[in-house]
Amino acid sequence: MLQNNTAVTEFVLLGLSSNPETQLILFGLFLLIYLVALSGNVLLLLTISLDSKLHSPMYFFLGNLSVVDIGYTSSTVPKMLMNYLSQDKTISLSACFLQTYFFISFGSTECLLLGVMAYDRYAAICHPLHYSVLMRRKVCVSLAATAWFLGMANSGVHATLMSLLFFCRDNVIHHFFCDIPPLLQLSCSSTQVNRIAVLMVGGSVVIGSFLCTLVSYVYIVTSILRIRTKDGRLKAFSTCASHLVVVNIFYSTAIITYLLPSSNSQIKDQVLSVFYGIIAPTLNPIIYSLRNRDVQNALRKEWVGCNRRNCFSEFK
Repeated sequence: MLQNNTAVTEFVLLGLSSNPETQLILFGLFLLIYLVALSGNVLLLLTISLDSKLHSPMYFFLGNLSVVDIGYTSSTVPKMLMNYLSQDKTISLSACFLQTYFFISFGSTECLLLGVMAYDRYAAICHPLHYSVLMRRKVCVSLAATAWFLGMANSGVHATLMSLLFFCRDNVIHHFFCDIPPLLQLSCSSTQVNRIAVLMVGGSVVIGSFLCTLVSYVYIVTSILRIRTKDGRLKAFSTCASHLVVVNIFYSTAIITYLLPSSNSQIKDQVLSVFYGIIAPTLNPIIYSLRNRDVQNALRKEWVGCNRRNCFSEFK
């Protein structure tokens, strides 16, 4: 706690627990989760790049999602792990805003990519004969680039507005990273513009992507129900099942955190942040691998078969 109106130059990140023993347990747990997230997304990204059978629009977007998930987890977890092993849990003002920028940027891009992936499934199921035209390479690259640009632009708005706030008195953040809601609670100046930006700018990204996903799946379900055979319906639905699981995890937690009235429960907010910021990016490659035969076959071909033919010597 600082003296009255003294400008804050650094924040203190309390993390998920102040108990030393609990912190060691959390360190081991989140180190394991982080390693799984990194290895899973890197493995999926390499598999998509190496296997020519996966050079299609759906896997192009999935590769982008893997890159986003690597950045998403890396924007918060390393600092959290360092804090669990150190007595110094401070983070400078500029580093805090930078962390906010990258976290929101990767989160926004993931949100938009999920909407783009829903449109891709709509095009594949509802317009199979025109799919190659609707999702030609130029269109795919443009959609992915737009998702990245809008994600970074959305984050830039929030980070810039956050840097204009004046922080004094309390510099303790009851969270494991610099997120928008806890930072707004610490501001000594008016946060009305920031809150409007969260609802209008951030809300447009989340709700816009969510509506794109929702509308796409309304058409997808309608088309699937028109398929006469049961096997045909199951096969069509199986191509969307993984995406639906990921969408439900991400959108539900993100909407509750940013767009609904703020909660008085710090534990609840922290748990939600863990789910959409750490657990979801970790589960994405697992979900897409377990539910997708093409990815499973590619993994066996590229990596299980790799050991037999000594692939590492081929890269030399």
